[in-house]
Order: sequence, then structure tokens, then C-alpha cells
Amino acid sequence: MFTHIILGAAQGSTLYIGDMLFYAILFIVLMALIAKFAWGPVNAMLKERADRISDDIDSAEKSRKEADELAKQRKEALDNSHEEATSIINNAKDSGAKERELIIGNAQTEAKSLKDKAKQDIEQERADALKSAQDDIASLSIEIASKVIKKELDENSQKQLIDSYIEGLGDSK
Repeated sequence: MFTHIILGAAQGSTLYIGDMLFYAILFIVLMALIAKFAWGPVNAMLKERADRISDDIDSAEKSRKEADELAKQRKEALDNSHEEATSIINNAKDSGAKERELIIGNAQTEAKSLKDKAKQDIEQERADALKSAQDDIASLSIEIASKVIKKELDENSQKQLIDSYIEGLGDSK
């Protein structure tokens, strides 16, 4: 059949209408069979594929939104941790400054206390040295006076004599 069309085209314009009609009917029957048996499954397959692609796009969009939200949460957590670290550092600095002031105050108080105690010790040592010197001077004075007078004074009169002598020395200064 095809040979008639091809040969007819080559020889001139001889067309066989019956053949053309047969081919047209055959084409219509083929299209009807395709529509009845193949078009539904092919169409369903294409619809399923379109739905799957749409679901994949929706899933990707949802994943992107979740990733954006997670990134936002991580950024907020990082910012909060920076603020918390800054707060901890500032608190530590303040605490350190207060502790330093307390230590300095305690050291100054202790130094003043040691200085006052040293002054008291010096005064006590001075008083003890003065008392010892007074006693030594009194003893020497008694010995000298005894040798000079050639007589010994009793202890009470010697003390009175020495005390009056020392008071006289203190007044002359």
C-alpha cells in the first residue's frame, strides 16, 4: 500500500482515496485504542510524577524554612552566649575589684595595727629602759653617796632621794 503512495508521488499525482480513507480509519482506531488503554496509565503516571515533583518542591521549601529557623535559633543562642560571657566577665571584673579593695583595706588595717603595736612596744621598751636606767642610776647614786657620806641610807630614804633627783632632772629638760 505504501508503495502506491510513494510510487504515485513519483509518477505524478495519482492518489488512491480508498487507501487514504483506510489509513485515516486505522489512525482513528489506533487513537481510540491508545486513549482507552494507554492514555489513562500514561496520564496517571505523568500526574503521579507531577505530584511527586510538587511534593519534593514543597519538602525542599519546608526544609529550607526549617534550616533558616534553625540558623536563626543558633544565631540567637550565639548572641545570648556572647552576652552571657560578657556578663560573666564583667561580674568577675567587679568581683575582682571588690576583692582587691577588701584585700588592700585589710592589709592597710593590719599594717596600721602592726605599726600601732610596734609603737606600743617601742614605748614599753623605752619605759622599761628608762626604769632600768633609773634603777641603775639609783644604785650607782646610792653607792656613790654611801662612799661619800660614809654611811648607808636606809632603802626608803634612798628611794626618796633618787626620785626627787630624777624629778629634778625631768623638770630641767
